[in-house]
Amino acid sequence: MSRSPGVTPSPTHLVLIPTYNAGPKVLETVQEALRYWAPVWVVVDGSTDGTGPQLQALARSEPRLRVMVLERNQGKGAAVMHGLAAAEAAGYTHALTMDSDGQHPAPLIPAFMAASQQRPAAMILGKPVFDASAPALRVQGRKVSNAWANLETLWMGIGDSLYGFRVYPVAPLLRIMERQRWMRRFDFDIEAAVRLCWRGVWPVNLDAPVKYLRQEEGGVSHFNYLRDNALLTWMHTRLMLGFLMRLPVLLLRRMRGRPA
Repeated sequence: MSRSPGVTPSPTHLVLIPTYNAGPKVLETVQEALRYWAPVWVVVDGSTDGTGPQLQALARSEPRLRVMVLERNQGKGAAVMHGLAAAEAAGYTHALTMDSDGQHPAPLIPAFMAASQQRPAAMILGKPVFDASAPALRVQGRKVSNAWANLETLWMGIGDSLYGFRVYPVAPLLRIMERQRWMRRFDFDIEAAVRLCWRGVWPVNLDAPVKYLRQEEGGVSHFNYLRDNALLTWMHTRLMLGFLMRLPVLLLRRMRGRPA
């Protein structure tokens, strides 16, 4: 699939890319996203690698690109929340989030946006298709997280709880985040999917390839096994408590079934 660099900006759906010290890959990712969609917004989450000024320079010559720079690193969820608030203020209703490190498939942006336009009340979740580059430990570990997320939502249909290539309806996600102080770091993707399900936003799953880039290919990972697994453990603990409190409502929703 190829798109003209002059793709017409959407008045309702935008691409939102949070980034933190992703190196040169973020510039490639942004330029690739602009091939398939407009507008593209980037939130630079306190990066210290010089990519913030580079992105700002690119935005000065590219009217379809907006770059917001946070002075200090606050975490992926906080960066997304900043972008969502700006998107709502500008009148946008949906945002496709994607990572800045080159793992997510920009050519699938139009298909995900089309699915969202057909089902605007839903969230469109990428379901990763792994290749040989995927670390076995990461692949197996996400199976555990997916099992917990599906239990916490009574199997409403979250195909993958961690894959960040997805389209969110802006207003319900922003209201969820404004009411509590979690979901600001690596816990964002899972908790966003679970809490949106609790709110009655059903998931639609679409397959999407994911590629884990080696360091020599420009790959950058900020995942810390000890710190982030501890964060995920605490997240699922509080989600289970929330699940038990909402169990009667969730049971009733499951009995009624998925909306058309």
